[in-house]
Amino acid sequence: MSFLAVNWLAIVLATVASFAFGAVWYMSLSKQWMVALGKTRDQLDPGYTPFIWSVAVELVMAYFIAVFTPALMGTVDVGAGAMTGFLCWFGFVLTVMIMNHRYEGMKWSLTLIDSAHVLGVLVIQGVVIGLFGPVAAVAAV
Repeated sequence: MSFLAVNWLAIVLATVASFAFGAVWYMSLSKQWMVALGKTRDQLDPGYTPFIWSVAVELVMAYFIAVFTPALMGTVDVGAGAMTGFLCWFGFVLTVMIMNHRYEGMKWSLTLIDSAHVLGVLVIQGVVIGLFGPVAAVAAV
C-alpha cells in the first residue's frame, strides 16, 4: 500500500466538515468549556493561530483515517470509516487526554467536552472518507 494512494478530495472535505463541526461544538458549549477550563474570556486571547493549527492537525487526522481505514477494516465505506475514527479515538485520543488532564489537574468536564469533540471529528472524517469509498473506485471514475 502506498501512503500517497488516498483520496485527497475526501481528505480535504473531511477536514472542512470536521472543522465546521468543531466550530458548532465549541460555540454551543463555550460557557461550559470556559468553566471547565477555569479561565475567563479575558484571560484567553489566542488570536487566529489556534484556528490555523486546528485545520492543519485535522488535515493530518483525516489523512491517517484514510490510510488506516482500508488497513484496519479491509474496505472503505461509511461504517468502516466511522469505526476507524472511533477506534483511533478510543485507543489513542481518549486515553491520552485522560492521562494528560489528570496530570494537569483539569476538571473531568473539560476532558468530556474536549474528548467528545475529537470523537466527533474522527467519526465525521471517517464517514466522509467512507462516502468516497476506496481510492481505486475514485480513480476508475
